[in-house]
Amino acid sequence: MAFKSKIKWVALFVLTLSLASLVAHLSMTKFSSMNLVQYSAKEALSHDFPNTGSPTRRNKRLWGAVRSLESLQPHANPRSSYPVPDENTNGFIYAKIFGGFEKIRSSICDLVTISRLLNATLVIPEIQQSTSSKGVSYKFKSFSYLYDEEQFIMLLKNDVNIVKSLPEYLKAARRRSEFPTFKPKNSASPNFYVKEVLPNLKKAKVVGLIVTDGGCLKSILPPSMSEFQRLRCRVAFHALQFRPEIQILGLRMVERLRASGQPFLAYHPGLVRDTLAYHGCAELFQDVHTELIQYRRAQLIKQGIINDSLSVDSHSRRENGSCPLMPEEVGLLLRALGYPSKTIIYLAGSKTFGGQRLLIPLRALFGNLVDRTTLCSKTELSDLVGPEAPLPADIFRLPLPKSEQQLIDQWKKAGPRPRPLPPPPDRPIYQHEKEGWYAWILEKDKEPDPSPMEHRMQVHRLIWDALDYIVSVEADALFPGFNNDGSGWPDFSGLVIGQRLYERASSRTYRPDRKTIAALFNITRDDMYHPKRDWMLSVKEHLNRSLSEDGFFRQSLLSKPNSFLSHPLPECSCRIPSVETTKQIKGKDGRIVFGGEEECPKWMELARAEGARNDDMESAEDDNDTVEQLEPDAVDATSSLTSLIDHDEEWDPND
Repeated sequence: MAFKSKIKWVALFVLTLSLASLVAHLSMTKFSSMNLVQYSAKEALSHDFPNTGSPTRRNKRLWGAVRSLESLQPHANPRSSYPVPDENTNGFIYAKIFGGFEKIRSSICDLVTISRLLNATLVIPEIQQSTSSKGVSYKFKSFSYLYDEEQFIMLLKNDVNIVKSLPEYLKAARRRSEFPTFKPKNSASPNFYVKEVLPNLKKAKVVGLIVTDGGCLKSILPPSMSEFQRLRCRVAFHALQFRPEIQILGLRMVERLRASGQPFLAYHPGLVRDTLAYHGCAELFQDVHTELIQYRRAQLIKQGIINDSLSVDSHSRRENGSCPLMPEEVGLLLRALGYPSKTIIYLAGSKTFGGQRLLIPLRALFGNLVDRTTLCSKTELSDLVGPEAPLPADIFRLPLPKSEQQLIDQWKKAGPRPRPLPPPPDRPIYQHEKEGWYAWILEKDKEPDPSPMEHRMQVHRLIWDALDYIVSVEADALFPGFNNDGSGWPDFSGLVIGQRLYERASSRTYRPDRKTIAALFNITRDDMYHPKRDWMLSVKEHLNRSLSEDGFFRQSLLSKPNSFLSHPLPECSCRIPSVETTKQIKGKDGRIVFGGEEECPKWMELARAEGARNDDMESAEDDNDTVEQLEPDAVDATSSLTSLIDHDEEWDPND
C-alpha cells in the first residue's frame, strides 16, 4: 500500500508541474505576441549598414564597370535620309495585343515599325490583359494602364503618325467587323506586310492586327532596313515610358535600396510556368507543381506549340541548359564570386512558380533579399491600381447531393470486380481540398477557369513587372536566372539585359551559360556547400567572361534571332574610338554582331572624355582596395573567401 501511495504522489506532482508549465507557456505567448513587429526592409538594411547615407568604397571586382565595353554608347538616332511621315497615309492600323508584360513591350515596338513600313497611321494598341472587361480601374484605358500615351505620341511624331482612336465614322464599321483582320506570326517578314497587308490597307483604309506571340515582325531585318531596327530602339528605350505614378514609385524603390550607401544586385529567377512547361522542367519541382507544369505542357502540345512528347527527362534538359537555375544554385554562384552574405539583392518577377519554398536557400545565404512588398507599403501599391469595383463574393457551395438512383447507376458503372473496399469513416472535408489545385488535379481532367480574383491578380502583375523592370535596369549588377531560352517568346531578363546594354553597355550584367553551370554543379553536387578551390575558380572565370565579349557573342547568337531588343547591337549603338582596338565578332550568318558599330558623333566623344577623366581619378584611389567595406565582421565577406582559397580549404557559408 505504501508503494501505491508513493506512485500516486509522484503522478500528482508530475501533473502539477505539467499544468504549471502549460500556464507559463500560455502567458509567455500572450505577452510576447503583443510585441511582434512586421518585417521592414528599410529597418533591416539600416541595422546591417548603420552608417546610412555615408559614401562607401566599392569593390571593383564585384561592382566595377566592364572596361572593354565602356566605349559603347547609345545612339539610336537616324543615320541617313529619314523624312517625317506624311499626314496623308495609306490608312489606319489598329491592333489587339495578347500576353504578359514581355510580350506587350515587344509587340508595341513591332507595330510601330510596321506602321512606318506601310506608311500607315497607328491607332494606340489595345492591351487585352488590361481592358475594362478584366476589371481594371475606370481611370485607365488599356494602354494607359502601363504607359504614358502623351509621351508615346509626342516622342514618335517624327517617325509615325499615331492617334488615340479611330475616327468616329469608322468606329461603327469596326464594331461590325467590316475591316480585314490579320493574325501574323512573330517571325513574319516585311514582304508579308508589303504584299499581303498593304493592298488590303489601301483598299479598306483600315486593317486590324491580332498579336499573340510577343511580336509580329522578324527580329533580324536585312541590312538595308537598319533604320527600322533603330526605330525599334527608339520605341522601346525612349518612347515607351511608364505612366508617371509607376515611374515615381519605381525610382523611389531604387532610392530606398541605395539609402544605406551600398550597391545592390537584381535577380530575376525566370521561373515561369509556361517556360518550364515548354522546356519540360517539371521533374525539378515536387508535389502539385510538377502536375501543374505537365498539364500546361499537354496544352501546348495540343495547340501545336510543342512538337515533343509529354514526358521528358527534366534532368537531361537541365544539363542541356534548357531549364532555369534554381535560386539555391544562384546563391552559391554569387557566394563563389565573392559577394558577402549582407549583399542587398532585389528579387524581381511578379510571380515565382514554386512559391517561397524555393527561395528559402537563397534567403539563408543572403539575408538582405528584398522585393517590392518589403520596399513599398500596401497603400503605395494599391494607389497604382486605382479605385476598382468590388469583386463578387466567392462563396463555396457543396455539390448537389446525388439521388439514390444516381448512386445505383454509379455503382453499376464501377470498375471490374472485386469491388473496392468501402470508404473510410466520414471526416470533415476542408474547403482547400475541394478548391484550387488539389481538386482539379486529382478529380478533373480540365483546369478550371480563372476566378475573378485571379483575373485581377494577372492584371496587377503588369504593374508589378513594370516596377521590377525599373529597378532591374537601374541595378548596379544583374544576374538572370533564365534568359535566351530559344522558345521564340521575349522574356523579362532578355528585355532588361537589352536596355542595360543600350543605356550602359559597361554595366555589370552577368550572362551565364546554363549548360556550363550545370556541368560545374554536377562536379560538386555532393558538396555544394563545401566547394573546392578549383571549382570556385572555374565559376569565377566563367561568370567574369560572361560580362564581356564572350557573353556578348553567346547572347547575340541565342537572343537576337528571337528578340532584337535583347541585343540591339550594332544598329542602335556607336563606339567612341579608344586606344584599345576591338576585334570584330561575326555570327553564323556572317553578320557582325560586335565590333562593327559606327563612330560616335564628336559631341559624344567630348562628353565621354571628360567623364573618363573623373573615373580614372576615382579608380586610382580604389586600386589599392581589395576588400569591400560592406560589413564590419571580416570573417564573412570577400576577405574570408580569399583566405580560404589561399589555403586551399573547403568553403562553408556559415563560417
